Amino acid sequence: MCRRNPVVLLALVACTWMSASVAGPEKTVEPNAAYEHCLASVKRDPARGLNEAEQWSNERGGAASLHCAALALVELRRYGEAAQALENTARITAGLAARAEIFDQEGNAWLLAGDSSKAEAALGDALALAPKDEDILEDRARARGAAKNWRGAYEDLTAVLALDPDRADVYVLRASALHAEGRKQEARADISHALAIYPGYPEALVERGTMRLESGDIAGARADWKEATREAPGSDAGQAARAGLEQLPAAAIKKPH
Repeated sequence: MCRRNPVVLLALVACTWMSASVAGPEKTVEPNAAYEHCLASVKRDPARGLNEAEQWSNERGGAASLHCAALALVELRRYGEAAQALENTARITAGLAARAEIFDQEGNAWLLAGDSSKAEAALGDALALAPKDEDILEDRARARGAAKNWRGAYEDLTAVLALDPDRADVYVLRASALHAEGRKQEARADISHALAIYPGYPEALVERGTMRLESGDIAGARADWKEATREAPGSDAGQAARAGLEQLPAAAIKKPH
């Protein structure tokens, strides 16, 4: 899985962006040869692709040219400009589903730019068009988590689970929100739900290890993190688990919180 969150709710926003837009941008606008040519240019050389997209936009390229330019801006890490370009794209895009997707992309771009307030606003626009879209709800939870609005994040993630109760990744995210609010027993219950759905889920093991260490259960934390490294050695969860294991000798001499 692309997503993980052992400590805070804002987890791998770039990964969210990649899955939402770069991996499938042709879903958001009417595909045509000019659009595909522009995307190919962006992949080869983002700066040149941006120039081509802007020139095409000046020639009335419409939503397709604006979207291509936005993707180029993301590749160039000009996230705030990309977000604004995506908002402009959404405003002139036909079709509610396509507009919702582009507003979702805008929200993720604002997260990459570090502006959680604008991210939440954009994702709210997306949800106004697609109120039961699980991915958009999850993305807004991340935006709310970035702003430390744990209650709002919890509500969005609970809404996702009402739509699909088998989302182990969402249980892990909700556990993070609950843990941040100090609702530790409920957080542990969510991690247990995640592991019941997906035994050996590395992200859940990393989070549970963190909780166990916090409660003074060093052996339990070590066991969870070792299992996470075995399950997914090259993943972000595996790296987080290894980092936790490396800290255990120092943690062992500290009093538990």
